[in-house]
Amino acid sequence: MISLTTDAIDYTALTESVRDPHCGAVTLFLGTVRDLTGDVVTTHLDYEAYAPMAEKQLAAVEAEVRQQWPVGGVAIVHRLGRLHVNDISVAIAVSCPHRDQSFAACRYAIDRVKAIVPIWKKDNAPDGTSDWIHPTETHAS
Repeated sequence: MISLTTDAIDYTALTESVRDPHCGAVTLFLGTVRDLTGDVVTTHLDYEAYAPMAEKQLAAVEAEVRQQWPVGGVAIVHRLGRLHVNDISVAIAVSCPHRDQSFAACRYAIDRVKAIVPIWKKDNAPDGTSDWIHPTETHAS
């Protein structure tokens, strides 16, 4: 299951959506808005995407995960719009028979989302300045 949303992400429901009786592990990743990027203070982020392309790439990430691991369920949700410090911007839940598989699959999924999904974020500072961050730029996230 993949989704783009402007609503708050219900990570409990997301986690429940991937639970599977054949899987003994569920891994959840939450990406949240932090108040510092390096030495720059962040007040909020604005996320934008071209939805048809972003959804296509999210589906590709889900397919890659399913091809590489014995997955019971995969759910990837990315939020768009204005998000404030501590808001959840992305959530990924994966279930697999064993924890090492589940951790690896979840890690792979977030790394691929960051690498190939065309979602842009604008980092906004307290002084009113902002900086658009392209999805392929590398930052310590």
